[in-house]
Amino acid sequence: MKRRAFLSGLVGPALLAGAGGWSREAGAEEAPRAWVGATLWVGDGQIIEDATLITSGERISVLGKAAPVPSGAQLVQAHGLILAPGWIAVETALGLVELERSTLDVEPRAEEHPDPIHAAYSAADAYNPLSSLLGVARREGVTDAVVTPRGGLISGTSAWVELLDHFPGRALLREDLALHANVFELRDGNRPPALSLLRNALESARLYARSPQAYDSGQTRELGLSLLDLRRLAQVIGGSLPLVVRVARGPDILRLLELADSYQLRLILSGVEEAWTVAPQLAAARIPVILDPSDNLPSSFSALSSRRENAALLGAAGVPLIFSSFDAYSVHNLRQLAGIAVAAGASRSSAVRALAFEPARAFGMGNDYGLLAPGRLANFCVWTGDPFELGTWAQDVVIRGRSVSTRSRQNELFERYRDLSRVPRGRAGLPPSAS
Repeated sequence: MKRRAFLSGLVGPALLAGAGGWSREAGAEEAPRAWVGATLWVGDGQIIEDATLITSGERISVLGKAAPVPSGAQLVQAHGLILAPGWIAVETALGLVELERSTLDVEPRAEEHPDPIHAAYSAADAYNPLSSLLGVARREGVTDAVVTPRGGLISGTSAWVELLDHFPGRALLREDLALHANVFELRDGNRPPALSLLRNALESARLYARSPQAYDSGQTRELGLSLLDLRRLAQVIGGSLPLVVRVARGPDILRLLELADSYQLRLILSGVEEAWTVAPQLAAARIPVILDPSDNLPSSFSALSSRRENAALLGAAGVPLIFSSFDAYSVHNLRQLAGIAVAAGASRSSAVRALAFEPARAFGMGNDYGLLAPGRLANFCVWTGDPFELGTWAQDVVIRGRSVSTRSRQNELFERYRDLSRVPRGRAGLPPSAS
């Protein structure tokens, strides 16, 4: 009991109890649930007014207007509410870092790992389903995330997770989801050689993939990469594993499109501050881009052409958009970022798609996620109004058909310290004699 009390003081009782997890044993039968009279934001731009959504177990069974409700179903009156797919956070260290930034688990220190290529790194190895940041994101409608390693030229592979602080459990859905690289600005500020280094790594991986036996027997040239790195990079050649590249400049984006053609890459571009300057080329290649709509000023000489209409111009050209805060601490702001994009001229339809549908499709999870449709996983959020408005909040967050907690560490800290007269002396930084 003393040990549990000590842990509770550190992480909070809700996390120890698995408040965001499932309240009953996995696999147990549950009666269908029916949300009646809601406005459905399907996720692909379609809106259905006065509709019914019915879940059966983990999946959506029925969706549409005037859908019959099965007998014995739990009825939820949702008139005036909006049901939208759960937001998907991408390019985030969520679950890899805690409240203090030095706790990041998958950003190798330059002095310890001078080699800029560590393709074999996996975010799945460091993911913590009990991270206190998960609850903060979940209360703002984020149900899933692509947790991503950082550092170097090639950082490693991301993982797809559901935001369930349930351990042990099925929070980690797919590891080695995509390989992530960075040609924006490396730690030493040496950007120009980055494309050459990336090209050389891909060429070495292609040589290895043509004949692993020749490599094992020493019949190839020295490839300069570890065996595990070569195996991971070989998955990128031909497109069996997506390659996500952080890039800013328009000319660099065009060079990456050429690289994608040469190696048959499933390319996803990230950051893309100057992408609007090459929007027609991106649209023709159907390359998804991950961006922060609030980036409206140059952050470096590699992003001099940043502008607030980046998302609007790309969306109008037909480029698949994905929104990201590129951080673990501001994941909960995803819906505000979408609102910023709409205010800058992006269509509401493209903004909704950018939060769920496009991320799921780009990372190969579109059969289950990102869309409200029969047969898909029931990961969605019930909003009191327009999710892009600041005065709206999540009334219910559903993951795999079950409502999960919207409480977070922030709630616990607020409740604990809002009345300092009730805090024992010597706690919360108060000296024993404080009045």
